[in-house]
Amino acid sequence: MSSLKKKLRKLQENPYIESARLHGDLAGCFKIKLRSSGFRLIYQVIDEEIVIWVLAVGKREDEKVYDVARKRIQ
Repeated sequence: MSSLKKKLRKLQENPYIESARLHGDLAGCFKIKLRSSGFRLIYQVIDEEIVIWVLAVGKREDEKVYDVARKRIQ
């Protein structure tokens, strides 16, 4: 099973992982780090429907993945 699948399955149990919580313009968002590939997945949790909304997936380089996520939540 891929690293991403494992992490997504864990989110089904508890999507509010404090160590993954983002701040500032991305308050209310969380991240998944995929260390082997260098990717970040930025997500929000929508409680009523238990939906994990993926805002952006990409490399951390130059904060691009975080910039994309900021634009999508505005």
